[in-house]
Amino acid sequence: MVRQVERAQLGTPYPQVVERVRTVVRAGLAEGGCALAVDATGVGAPVVDMLRGVGLGCEVMAVSITGGDKERQSHGVWNVPKKDLMAGLQMMLERDELKIARGLRLTGALLKELVDVKSVMGSGGRIRMGADGAGEHDDLVIALALACWRARRKTAGFGTQRLPGI
Repeated sequence: MVRQVERAQLGTPYPQVVERVRTVVRAGLAEGGCALAVDATGVGAPVVDMLRGVGLGCEVMAVSITGGDKERQSHGVWNVPKKDLMAGLQMMLERDELKIARGLRLTGALLKELVDVKSVMGSGGRIRMGADGAGEHDDLVIALALACWRARRKTAGFGTQRLPGI
């Protein structure tokens, strides 16, 4: 169950984002343990380091979103194809394994992003996924897809803790 949806304002300093995550974790949304899947793509790596450094009491899993074909782990970072993240989210929605609570401030924005995400074949034959061309963001969908990816992890070395907001 998605119980909270938030979007940081564009340009919010990373320390403020980290402090907000710490506030959410400490507020009890992560009762019974928590695990975070954090986008480490591009400039996300320093945010992962900051989250790991503030003592959240949570597993903080760095995920670099790729255009590749195969999920792999290297040097503490999971490289996960975007198509796999989106397929996992779609599968959970289709199987009715994911519910979104009513009345959340950004539920409408999340639902709009879910509808706007498209797969488009580029001129070079590569498939692009996102809300490109829809005039909107897809950051909420990506965050949800990351959370769903982490929630589905059942392999050795992964706990079964509940994620904040899911």
